[in-house]
Amino acid sequence: MSGLRTILSSTAMVVVLGVGFGTWLMVVPTEDRRKNLIKNLPESNPVRMEETRKRSALVMQALKDAAETNDNIVRGFGGTAK
Repeated sequence: MSGLRTILSSTAMVVVLGVGFGTWLMVVPTEDRRKNLIKNLPESNPVRMEETRKRSALVMQALKDAAETNDNIVRGFGGTAK
């Protein structure tokens, strides 16, 4: 009985691993799909990438200014915090 239980549990483990591997193969994009995804990323557009760099620089400058002052900087942006 112990041998049968070992065979059944081993078979069940192999089936579970097979199902997991099959699911992984279905989810992972193919090489063509991966190239298409990379081509359509926003970072692949030079104009949009430059806009993102400028926006990031402005945010970093605002954070740097905020770190250097003790004033409530929300007031400078029209906020209602007091």
